Amino acid sequence: MKLSEFKFKLPEELIAQEPTPVRDESRLLVLNRKTGEIEHKVFKEILDYFGENDLFVFNDTMVFPAKLYGNKEKTGAKIEVFLLRELNEEHKLWDVLVEPARKIRIGNKLYFGLDESMVAEVIDNTTSRGRTLRFLYDGPHDEFKKNLYALGQTPIPEYMKREPNDEDVERYQCIFAKNEGAVVAPAAGLHFSRELMKRMEIKGINDGYVTLHSGLGNYREIDVEDLTKHRMDSEQMDVNELIVQQLNDTRDNGGKVCAVGASVVRALESTVAMGGHIKPFTGWTNKFIFPPYDFTSLDAMITNFHMPLSVMLMLESAFGGYENVMKAYEVAIKEKYRFGAYGDAMLII
Repeated sequence: MKLSEFKFKLPEELIAQEPTPVRDESRLLVLNRKTGEIEHKVFKEILDYFGENDLFVFNDTMVFPAKLYGNKEKTGAKIEVFLLRELNEEHKLWDVLVEPARKIRIGNKLYFGLDESMVAEVIDNTTSRGRTLRFLYDGPHDEFKKNLYALGQTPIPEYMKREPNDEDVERYQCIFAKNEGAVVAPAAGLHFSRELMKRMEIKGINDGYVTLHSGLGNYREIDVEDLTKHRMDSEQMDVNELIVQQLNDTRDNGGKVCAVGASVVRALESTVAMGGHIKPFTGWTNKFIFPPYDFTSLDAMITNFHMPLSVMLMLESAFGGYENVMKAYEVAIKEKYRFGAYGDAMLII
């Protein structure tokens, strides 16, 4: 398919700038991918579509406070630094993005914090905005990370045209998050409250977890019209023996598997084996899913309403059917559903 086929007009006022007061009380559009039928619900009603021994698969990645501000040595110029990932624990090397990049060259030092006690040196250029920083810190690694993160902010998406606040620390994080490494929250999982998870347990719906550390590649602009030529950024992932056993048993016993978010879909489809089964895998994936695509590991997915031309919209369209999903987006806009990470949700069954 072509990039331009995923373009639509999204009114600015429908892009959610704040989370709903209660996690599981956002709106839910339910799309039947076989019939194209659409229903309008509240998110906590999602359990009505599942039963005993079905399986919800979540992404338990944890977002870390990746956005921080420093000052350039000598000039004192304010520099935004976005931490992407730690490259080397011993030498405290980090892959980062800097803004404005034109001011930051190899050999420059950046100072962070009111007392400027955290110092980093630029040791390499990676992309036009990318740099490798070496933090000059003598203490233990745990202490270094704690002090570094204390300087950082929650990396909410740029389409939320505001600075992150204290509420984002809790709400731009899934309640089950435990494996640190993401700079993008798995948005579909944000709708799950502790009460909803308890109701799942009572109903006999199982929960399983994969880890995929979502990166900024999810928001990177696609610059090719022919989608077969687009290359996703690689993301670190882990599908362990436990979730493999859970999912394969569910499928063998006739239960439904529901992926909670696009990142889970990518993780599962990166590990497919024979007969709709998956196999364990720890490593990296750059899997890019767009129509047409044959899914083998899942029966349903939960997703948010995403931006025009986004890779998440393409994945949704591959699963729900291009015409069905684009029609659902038309309806969502007409009905004033909220878009983005803090927006409303869609269940595709």
